[in-house]
Amino acid sequence: MTARESLGFIHRFIPAPETDAPLTLLLLHGTGGDEMDLLSVGRQLAPAAALLSPRGKVLENGMPRFFRRLAEGVFDLEDLRARTHELADFVEAAARTYHLASDRIFAVGFSNGANIAASMLFLRPQVLAGAVLFRAMVPLVPDPVPDLQEQPVFLAAGRQDPVVSPDETERLRRLLIQTGADVTLHWEVAGHRLTPRDIEAARGWLQVRGSARREGPLRSQRARGNYHG
Repeated sequence: MTARESLGFIHRFIPAPETDAPLTLLLLHGTGGDEMDLLSVGRQLAPAAALLSPRGKVLENGMPRFFRRLAEGVFDLEDLRARTHELADFVEAAARTYHLASDRIFAVGFSNGANIAASMLFLRPQVLAGAVLFRAMVPLVPDPVPDLQEQPVFLAAGRQDPVVSPDETERLRRLLIQTGADVTLHWEVAGHRLTPRDIEAARGWLQVRGSARREGPLRSQRARGNYHG
């Protein structure tokens, strides 16, 4: 299926191979990416899932992003809030259009896409069942802090990442735990780019967490803030 412009975003939707899809992955690319970038990653993470992949609508030197930034690591918070709600509205509309179970939608974001996915968790938590955040930082500090009710979140970070420092990763982890989210943090001796081990770890996590969401609210057997890697 080719990309289409509808529901407010250029996007691709790939239905699940089977009618009873265990979950839908909302794929959110990094700066300079598009709706094609994470399709192969999504299929590796969850072969049976439906894939919903929008293109960011903000251009930075011709490169698509999901929200504006003022400088490296400095976000336009007004634009971020507006774009977060715009994207959340798109996800809700896509769920109706493509007949997706709204309680089975997991965001999978990389870099800029991971940041807006985290913003969705903070501002529109009811839209997502959980999230896989590759190389994310704190997008904003929500006020009030939402109650994520043990919502599962997987963070994958690189100890040698020149864009997202380990301290920033820890800051995001602490903020998510403050909301009540069930956070798993996976470290790699790597930079900002994804590695096969990132994908392997996220796939294993998603197999457990994605299945758990089908049975109702997650009651994790792990301690919050658990570490892998």
